[in-house]
Formats: sequence, structure tokens, C-alpha cells
Amino acid sequence: MRPMVEKTLSRQLLAWYRDQARDLPWRNHPDPYAVWVSEVMLQQTRVATAIPYFERWMERFPSVHALAKASEDAVLMEWEGLGYYRRARYLHQAAKTLVKTNQGNLPRNVDALQNLPGIGPYTAAAIASMAFEQDVPAIDGNVRRVYSRVFNVDLPLSTAEGKKRIQTLAEEQLPPGEASDFNQALMDLGASICTPQSPDCPRCPLIKDCQAYDQKIQEQRPIYKEKAPIPHHTVTAAVIHKNGSLLLAKRPPEALLGGMWEFPGGKMGEDETLEECLEREIKEELGIQIDIQEKVGVYQHAYTHYKITLHAFLCTLRSSDIQLTFHLNWTWSPLSELEEYPMGKLDRLISRKIQADHTPGADHS
Repeated sequence: MRPMVEKTLSRQLLAWYRDQARDLPWRNHPDPYAVWVSEVMLQQTRVATAIPYFERWMERFPSVHALAKASEDAVLMEWEGLGYYRRARYLHQAAKTLVKTNQGNLPRNVDALQNLPGIGPYTAAAIASMAFEQDVPAIDGNVRRVYSRVFNVDLPLSTAEGKKRIQTLAEEQLPPGEASDFNQALMDLGASICTPQSPDCPRCPLIKDCQAYDQKIQEQRPIYKEKAPIPHHTVTAAVIHKNGSLLLAKRPPEALLGGMWEFPGGKMGEDETLEECLEREIKEELGIQIDIQEKVGVYQHAYTHYKITLHAFLCTLRSSDIQLTFHLNWTWSPLSELEEYPMGKLDRLISRKIQADHTPGADHS
């Protein structure tokens, strides 16, 4: 016989959820497409941040067919600011696949969902349970945290043993026929009460059954392996201007920020100055030589696995025979049209500073 906690957890949690569930625009949506979009957006993104993006996305691309017909630039423009742009490109690719192979309809089961670009085990389980009422557990970071505390999982969650333990617990706890609400209840609990730091245990519906709370070690769960130090890189970017326009280059799909437009540049090597780095990168990537003028600004950003400090410089062309070795395409954009090109966060900051300063112009060329 299972411990009493396994008999009561789902009942207590579902009762709490039906009273306290967050009002989210994709919940109870009649179209599974909405669930899919929301789950992809919520990867590495907070709910409060995702909501306005979701609402704009659904207005711009209200169906799988509408998304499939859109251009990549249009898709990336709607995603700009959410980061991890490969997610948007995978959504776009999957929509095209669904239109060609399944009349624009999402498959109902986990295995078929995982055959689509960008849909992994968690996203497939979330769509299958929430959109199609399939009895499968959807295990995200919130769910892992809740289970690791309630059942005092003393294994690092990044290990195979830790992952297996959480998977087993999730399968055992899942109430048949109520997977949609149960999965979302766990997510809401982890997001609002069983938070990473300072969990609000007195408000938790599972407090009486929480083994970690009983031992006063809830803030020591989950257990994670110690992370390696995050490396830092210094990079440069060339804001090349000519006759009031700026040179933009489009990143290849397999690269970080794939499909986005940028001010070209790259990472500084050992024993290089910023200027030497920029001249080398532009020569390697575009086959041209530049004259460096004043600095536009210095920008900081943290990606998943490293941090950067970016130094941007105004530049002019010394030679103009552009030959692409890394980028997909290039263009000259008037200042007034920069907002029409999807960009990463730092390139957008640079473009807006240039627009505000009105520095590049015909008189500077």
C-alpha cells in the first residue's frame, strides 16, 4: 500500500487549484495551438513576461496556418525580446510541417508531438495533457521542486538517478482523467508558493505532507550539482554607416540568435585590442576593411552559458566588396527602417541609441 501522502496529495492539490488557479490567457483555450505557443514561450521565460507576447502573437498569428504563411522575419519580430530565438524558428518550422502533413492539426500523443521541431519531452507532455486530456505527467522546474520537497528527494536533480526518481513520483501521483488540472496545479504551486527561495510554506496546501518542511530543510531542496563558473567574453560590433544607412548582417540559423539581424563583429582574442579585434572580425566575416571612429557604447548581457561585454564602434568602409563567409545576408538599412529588422537585445539597444543620436548621416560618409 502506498503511503497516505500518495492518496491525499492529488485531492488536496486539485482542491487548492480549483480555488486558486492563475487566470492565464491560454488556459481553457479551445485551440491546442494556443497551448503549444504558450508552452514554447514559457521555456526560459516568466509567466508575467510571456503573457503580452502571447496575446500579440495570437493576434498576429491566430492559427497554425497563419503562422506557416508568415515570413521568418515577421515571426522573429513578434518574438523579439523573449530571447532564445531558436524557439520561434522551431515553432515556424513545425507549423509549416503540420500544414503539409496534418492539415494544420497538432497530433494528440506524446511520441508524435516530439517528432515536431522544438518539442521535447516536457512540452509534448504539457500539450498532450492540457490540450488533449492525455494521462501523462508534465515535469518542468516547478514540478521537480515541489516533488523534491514533498518527498525529500536527496539526489541531485541533474543526475540520472535524480531524474528517474522525479519521473517515478510524477507517474505515481498523476490522478487518472485529471492530468491537465493536476499538471497545471503543480506548476502554479511551484510558481507562487513553493518558490526557489523563501517558499511560502504556511500557505501551501501540501504542508502537512511535505517531508522537507517536516525536517525544516525545504530550502535545501532541490539538490543541484555545483555549477562551473560562467565564462565572460569581450566582443565588438561595427556600426558601419554610409549615406545615412547602416550595414546589417543576418545570422545563420544554426548560430546563437539565428535568423536575427546584427551589427557585425565578434569575440576578442588574446593580446588583441578592441580595434584590432573589430577590424579582424569584419575582414573575416564580410571580406571588407573598415575605418573605426568613435565608440557608440558598452553593453552587458548574460546568455545561458556565458556573459559578454560588447563594445560598439561607429565605422566607415575602406573597401566595399562585401563577401559573406558567416552571415546569410546583408543589407543597408536607413535609420527609419531599423525597427523592421528583428534583432537581439544588444543590437536593438545599439540601433535605438544611434536613432536617438542621429549620428550617422550623409555628412559623415
